[in-house]
Amino acid sequence: MSRVVCKFGGTSVADAGQFRRVRTILEGDDRRRVIVPSAPGKRAKSEAKITDLLYVCHDMAAVKANFSQPFEEIRTRYLDIARELSLVTDLDRRFDALFDQLKRGTTRDYAASRGEYFNGLLFAAYLDAEFIDPQEYITILPTGIVDPITYAALGARLADLDRTYVVPGFYGRDRQGNVKTFSRGGSDISGAIVARSINAELYENWTDVSGFLMADPRIVTNPNPMQEVTYREIRELSYMGANVFHDEAIVPVIEASIPICIKNTNNPQHPGTRIVAKLGEDVIKTTEIAGIAGKKGFSMICIEKSLMNKELGFAYRLLGIMEGRGISVEHCPSSIDGINIIVESKYLQDCSESVLDEIRRVLQPDSVTLEGELALIAVVGEGMTHSIGIAAKVFAALRDANVNVRVINQGASELNIIVGVVPEDFERALRAIYSAFVKPN
Repeated sequence: MSRVVCKFGGTSVADAGQFRRVRTILEGDDRRRVIVPSAPGKRAKSEAKITDLLYVCHDMAAVKANFSQPFEEIRTRYLDIARELSLVTDLDRRFDALFDQLKRGTTRDYAASRGEYFNGLLFAAYLDAEFIDPQEYITILPTGIVDPITYAALGARLADLDRTYVVPGFYGRDRQGNVKTFSRGGSDISGAIVARSINAELYENWTDVSGFLMADPRIVTNPNPMQEVTYREIRELSYMGANVFHDEAIVPVIEASIPICIKNTNNPQHPGTRIVAKLGEDVIKTTEIAGIAGKKGFSMICIEKSLMNKELGFAYRLLGIMEGRGISVEHCPSSIDGINIIVESKYLQDCSESVLDEIRRVLQPDSVTLEGELALIAVVGEGMTHSIGIAAKVFAALRDANVNVRVINQGASELNIIVGVVPEDFERALRAIYSAFVKPN
């Protein structure tokens, strides 16, 4: 029997009522046999996240401060769920043990992982399922990506097709066996790892929205939903600001071509958005772009030097300066005598002058300047390669909206067009581009 992996985000498992919704969803399809829960999410905007509270407890314990208040807040959330669902658990004892561990000293990763760990125990008890501790099977490399040995080990452990399993998200272990977490939002990655390990038919990612929208609804009024989008498209959109799905979570399922479906726990009948390896022919013919996303907080270093194109290794040395300082380069547009590098502004907060000085010393440019504030917008779509005039639409829309373009960048794959604008033009530019491609209903 083929199986479906179901990852449930924090809002989907925030309280006992949401636990009941999850069980109804699972009972609706017998293939849904492997569940990956997050820690309980916020029940109200004013409420702190469980993971944040666990970090607070760890940091307070590290300086010998009394962390009883946030710790009891965490304990109460879980015990309330257990009580409302009439579950018999040993969570009280486990929380006492965690309190002692925090007092004696433990890692931040271990403390943060307990949010998913305890919720996994609750789900296993509620669903009469087998609890699988990721610390025993998911190995995370120092780079933050999963060790390929994970797939065989976890797949063998989840081999019984007749059982239901609960595998908490967000964490695994390092090569020494210590608990290690993924980056925030990493339960999406855990779900993809589990799906790859069992060669799932489908990876369902259950959240509080009915799939992806073509643009940020906080900027564009009632943007159209996406019915189907490719792995490559969603990686680009997620990285550039679309926050429904962790951009790194695509990687484990690409090789196996396992489709992903983004679904709404509170509206399970909605088809959501499917993420696939290749769009259907009808989608390619009818969709010029998949979506638009963007974010602020970038800076651009602009370097000019006559005959730069004749100077062997110029770009290599420039990027070496960035590597030596641990600065990741996002984009690198260039001309015959000029090259710009775009980085996240946070990397330059305390060292911008020393970076520019090093560039002057090593490369001897005619000029080097820093453009301190930049917002990037990505227009993304596989169908762009089959459509004439995409770039013309983008720049005509920006012209008509009186937006000055500071950067233009497009890769050889023609999957996206990147434009850079000043932050105060960001929202207006994004709305203008959206309107150029999507007509009002």
